Amino acid sequence: MDKAFIKGLRLVEALAMSEQPRGVTDLANELKFTKSNVHRLLATLQSQGFVRQIPPHSTYELTTKLWVLGNHVIQRMDLIRIARPAMTTLAEVTGETVHLSVLEGTDVVYVDKIESAHHIRAHTSVGMRAPAFTMATGKAMLAQMPDEYLENFRPHLRRYTDTTRTTIEELREDIHAARVQGYSSVLHGEWREGIAACACAIVGRSGELVGAIGMSGPDIRVKRKQIKEYAVHVMEAAHTIGLALGHVRAT
Repeated sequence: MDKAFIKGLRLVEALAMSEQPRGVTDLANELKFTKSNVHRLLATLQSQGFVRQIPPHSTYELTTKLWVLGNHVIQRMDLIRIARPAMTTLAEVTGETVHLSVLEGTDVVYVDKIESAHHIRAHTSVGMRAPAFTMATGKAMLAQMPDEYLENFRPHLRRYTDTTRTTIEELREDIHAARVQGYSSVLHGEWREGIAACACAIVGRSGELVGAIGMSGPDIRVKRKQIKEYAVHVMEAAHTIGLALGHVRAT
């Protein structure tokens, strides 16, 4: 185990449990660390935005960064719990694998899934990351982002399959289509070959992007016609989850 890391965590815990800013000597006495050790750990935490120094007595307290990070975790847990009934319904209607994803930078992260009962199906795992510009759930979420967000993908555009969209212009076309249709689709795998999918973004109480729900299956079974039929149910699932999160769709 990394002893320095463990000491840093213990220091964070001590600050979190404190009702007022703490000094170096005070913390060193409580944690049984040397003052130089505490000072070094505080300087590292301060440089990363987790701690701030309070003048004029050189005491320290946590910033809200931990709260922000924790809030993301709580929102994700709430999203999984709230989305499960709609995911189950969508899986029953389509018979295909259903995914719940969130956007992290230029990747999608699968946070939940319901596996298809078909022997031949799309294979993924919870916690897996994939390039957002190649995925139906990724494109659905990007359709909710400002146009300039796509510039983040310029250094990452590369070909994974014969159908991968590898230019910003092509990506813009897909995002525009998703905005017009209300859902995104990938007819032939752009990250992994042979996968067809459609997805719709999930928005929260204030219209903010929360995640995306989508279905996927082998393109030998899921054709363009099926995608259009399934998209209706995917959009309804996303709307149902959004309502449960407090979002009210404009009429």
